[in-house]
Amino acid sequence: RSNKHKPWIETEYQGIVMENDNTVLLNPPLFALDKDAPLHYAGEICGFRVHNGPSGSGSVQFEAVVLDRSTGEGLVRSKEPLDCESQREHSFTIQAYDCGEGPDGVNSKKSHKATVHVRVNDVNEFSPVFVERRYEASVSEGRLFDRIVRVEALDADCSPQYSQICFYDIITPNVPFAIDNDGNIKNTEPLDSKRQRVHTFWVTAFDCGKNRAQADAQVVVTVKPSCKPGWIGWTKRVEYTPGSGSIPLFPSLHLETCEETVWNIQATVELQTGHIGKGCDRDSYSDRSVRRLCGAVRGEVDLLPPPSPAANWTSALPTLPSSDSSLIFSFNGSNHVAVVPDSVVSALSGDHFTLQLWMRRGGANIQPATTQTRGSRKEEETIVCSTVRNDDSFSHYSLSVHGCRLSLFYWPDVSAARPVKFLWKLEQVCDSEWHHLSLSVQFPSVTLYVDGVTFDPALIHDNGAIPNPAPRQRMFIGACWVEVSWDDVMCVHTLVKYVGSYHGLLSGVTVRPGSVEPHSVVECLYACREGLDFGDLETLGSGMKVHVNPSQSVLVLEGDDIESFNRAVQQVTYRNSLRFATPGVRPLKLTTSLRCFNEESCLSLKQLEGYLVVLQPDAPQISLSGVGPHLARPAPEFEGPRGVPLFPELRIVCSLSHAVNTAAQGMEALMSDAVAHTLDGCEVQPLGEELNPEREELLVDMDVVRERGLEIINTTAYIAITGAESISVYEDVLRSVRYRLAKGSARFERRFRLSCSEMNGRYTSNELTLEVNFLHSLDSLYHPSHLLASQQQFLHPSHHAGELSGHTLPNPHRNSVVPGAATVIIMVCVGFLVVMVILGVFRIRSIHRRGEGARGGAKEGSSQWDDSALTIIVNPMEVIKMFDFHSLSYIAKSIRSSAFTHMNLSNTANS
Repeated sequence: RSNKHKPWIETEYQGIVMENDNTVLLNPPLFALDKDAPLHYAGEICGFRVHNGPSGSGSVQFEAVVLDRSTGEGLVRSKEPLDCESQREHSFTIQAYDCGEGPDGVNSKKSHKATVHVRVNDVNEFSPVFVERRYEASVSEGRLFDRIVRVEALDADCSPQYSQICFYDIITPNVPFAIDNDGNIKNTEPLDSKRQRVHTFWVTAFDCGKNRAQADAQVVVTVKPSCKPGWIGWTKRVEYTPGSGSIPLFPSLHLETCEETVWNIQATVELQTGHIGKGCDRDSYSDRSVRRLCGAVRGEVDLLPPPSPAANWTSALPTLPSSDSSLIFSFNGSNHVAVVPDSVVSALSGDHFTLQLWMRRGGANIQPATTQTRGSRKEEETIVCSTVRNDDSFSHYSLSVHGCRLSLFYWPDVSAARPVKFLWKLEQVCDSEWHHLSLSVQFPSVTLYVDGVTFDPALIHDNGAIPNPAPRQRMFIGACWVEVSWDDVMCVHTLVKYVGSYHGLLSGVTVRPGSVEPHSVVECLYACREGLDFGDLETLGSGMKVHVNPSQSVLVLEGDDIESFNRAVQQVTYRNSLRFATPGVRPLKLTTSLRCFNEESCLSLKQLEGYLVVLQPDAPQISLSGVGPHLARPAPEFEGPRGVPLFPELRIVCSLSHAVNTAAQGMEALMSDAVAHTLDGCEVQPLGEELNPEREELLVDMDVVRERGLEIINTTAYIAITGAESISVYEDVLRSVRYRLAKGSARFERRFRLSCSEMNGRYTSNELTLEVNFLHSLDSLYHPSHLLASQQQFLHPSHHAGELSGHTLPNPHRNSVVPGAATVIIMVCVGFLVVMVILGVFRIRSIHRRGEGARGGAKEGSSQWDDSALTIIVNPMEVIKMFDFHSLSYIAKSIRSSAFTHMNLSNTANS
């Protein structure tokens, strides 16, 4: 046979074809060789056959043709345009075959299959396209930023050459911005929000084939004012209307960290109320009244009572003004000491008692004594030092402060038992603020409450050499004592010396013997009616913590998330449960501490200061009514054993006026609502001169007073009833007030004034003035002895304390001699007065008869008047019904002229 050999081609070819061409450039070139050459047909290459590659599509898209049959040169081309973006690589196999043994190609032979890899070369047919048509960014003023915003463009070409963006360009001239090849835009100079708030410019992009973007992109940069880290929305002044319940203190407050990453935030809100009373807004009643309102057991003994004749051991102590109802005593650390009388100490025996007091060490308004040495302040300062008798033995205790320590030295039996010392280390002792101490002793158990919180003591047995206290009842407030004795030529002298003097303020020091005070009572006594609070704990975000101190003056928030923290701060509230809150300013502080991952550059926020203003509450009106203004009774009724009640129909009403909007006119009007109030004091005071205890007195139903636990002070100048109680109780007590005269104490009138108050005199009632008139018969007025006494009452005015203003009571020990001429003149004037009274009566009788005659219904017998037993009762308040004004004026002038005549005659007789 002539065709002995197969054609031969390379085993692998690499080809390149352009997107806009169909000829594949192969490497190596496509040549098929046949060893049968140069035989005609057998050594010639008739064609190439394309087979499917791994993808199975090569034979469809490509073909191979023979260019020279004798050399075997071939050409690979695509049947249709290729797209690099849809498929960049193509693989297929190719096989050559010869022409066979004759022109008909009989017995043609095929070569082996060779792999062809064709890569489609990209043509820069696409332009860049921006991902966004508009880019926006916000930056703070005054700073240079490495990157404000990044723009991005994409190219659809498949090759790195034409698909990559080689550079960007800002096409808007004269803008303070620059852009790099990666599309990052930065400012070339610090921006000023006041000069230009918004900057707008255009940018374009070029690919590496220098094709420009189809559409440019717009960039908008907003310049923000410089970011200052801190609280935004802080309101320095917060107003509170009494009766509003709870109000948020910081409703729009939020923390700005200027994109600084923080991992812990702590904010402390402090409400300063130390200048209000004893540290906060409490019930404005006396300490004794507050104890009753809190349900404390009665029987406490006030060791520092208000100075009075019955409690004079505090009269030498200086006092300070207080916005609440308490009396504050000042101790200078040297000579200010209160010695409690033995009569008071004798009621305090026993080893079970409760000692309560308000204490404030030092103080800005207290100056230490000039003789005080610096070293002596290191000594213990004694608050209470007491030795009491217990049956046949004596016990001793002393409450002292030393630095920031409070100690109770207790000696259950000074003659046998060993003393015990209880010690507490407390910051409250030395912070110069008001604190409430309640010490319940039920030996050997001792419980201390400071501001309503329990503190456990450290028990110390004092084994040192301690001199036994003298077995004598004795109690000092503000110091303790030692007895110094010496022998001066066989004479023994003993001197009591003060030691450990207290320097500070004390108030409400009471001791109640017996069982200890319950904890609920102690909490009630200290309870603040105002303070900080948190709105809704259920809405508190995860990771947030809230802590409020017992007095509710400090609130601490802690968290790690800015958003949760801001929501929590906005729920911090102020509440005041008093209906009549104390108006005034409460300083407010907010302290913030931040912890960041980079502690060196962590933010530091300054303390914010503001104030809460409690507005003036609507004042209650206490109205007294149902009394007088005149009370006329026959004089003998006042001389009875119980006297005459002054206010039998007294009514007390408390109302609260507030502004309301009327629906019709849309205007504001005042509306008064009756409310249930608690009064804490009423006073009945005689006007003019004080009461003469020998001739007149005011009586009170003491059973009602004792039953209600009220206190009463009954003097010649006033009757004061004190204690927090309801209106109905005070009505019952005041209705029992009676006025009594001694026998033969002739008077014509006496005036009294009644007033009440609540909240320790903060709100007072109207003043009710009652004029009491004593009705006398003409027979008694005409009696010579009575006449003489009444004349002395008017003609000999005196200024003694026991006599009334303008009306001197007759004095049985006074020997007054009336001259005869003066007596005659007086008798003539009185006789003239009687004649005028009779004429007035006849005039009224005649008018009455004319009235009956006009009616025509009178009998003849009715016109007769039996005056055999004539007795005329003269009421000075109703005298206007009996006489006309001319008669009254004439009578008054006659009495005055007779009085002056008597005085002149007396002076003449004395001369």
